[in-house]
Amino acid sequence: MSRRIWALLTLFLVVLILGICALVLQPKKHNIMAKVSMLNVGQGDAIFIQTANGRQLLIDGGRDATVLSELTKIMPAGDRSIDVVIATHPDADHVGGLPQVLSRYDVGLFLTSDVYADTQTIKDVYTRINDRNTTAYYARRGMILTLDPITSFKILFPDRDTHDWETNTASIVGRLSIGDRSALFTGDSPISIEQYLVKTDPKDINVDIVKLGHHGSKTSSSAEFLRATSPALALISAGLNNRYGHPHPEVMALLKKLGISSLSTQDKGTVTLTTNGKTWNIPQ
Repeated sequence: MSRRIWALLTLFLVVLILGICALVLQPKKHNIMAKVSMLNVGQGDAIFIQTANGRQLLIDGGRDATVLSELTKIMPAGDRSIDVVIATHPDADHVGGLPQVLSRYDVGLFLTSDVYADTQTIKDVYTRINDRNTTAYYARRGMILTLDPITSFKILFPDRDTHDWETNTASIVGRLSIGDRSALFTGDSPISIEQYLVKTDPKDINVDIVKLGHHGSKTSSSAEFLRATSPALALISAGLNNRYGHPHPEVMALLKKLGISSLSTQDKGTVTLTTNGKTWNIPQ
């Protein structure tokens, strides 16, 4: 990472100590419904969110350039900008497609975890950020991205320096609020972080929808966490017949026991939910 990017990120961490960061964006285009799309990027994560006024947030970019074709299917024709891109952590199945995204789209703001990873993909990400003069910060608890009058994304974790942590443990966790509706995105957060969130954020993690951590692995989605979040729906982003066996049978059995429905990219491909801020429209 260049010294310039490090300097920008370090400066922002100091600013965060003073209070909450709010990002207010001007509308692109008015629609009736907001949408949340879990993109079919195989064994990886990529979530695309578009508000009713057209603001856009991409959480992770999958393993490779597949994310570009998936974005083309759901973004307005000719749209070459994305307001915010979040890389929850630097594992290849979450950031592998982001160099291509940053090359093709004008990105207004890039947020990531400060966990260190010495990989060519991460070097490529920061090269694109530097070349395009993209504003880039480390995410910290307390940041709130205000996307439109009824839509915000609140960072719940990390709440500290995670530079030398294991990458999954350092994943960004955030709550999406659209009017009265809500969803939680957890990256690959393990059970230890879930337990921490249950203790520190019982209200914020109580949501309608949870994107299961680590593609439905049994290292995430504990019973304690699922009871605390009490979602009606779990989203699972995992590749068909992946070598890890995601989602694990233990997790699927737990969802059934707790009465939580699920949708998976393995079964449905890209899954798009829409809402007017009052109710979710969920595909069958």
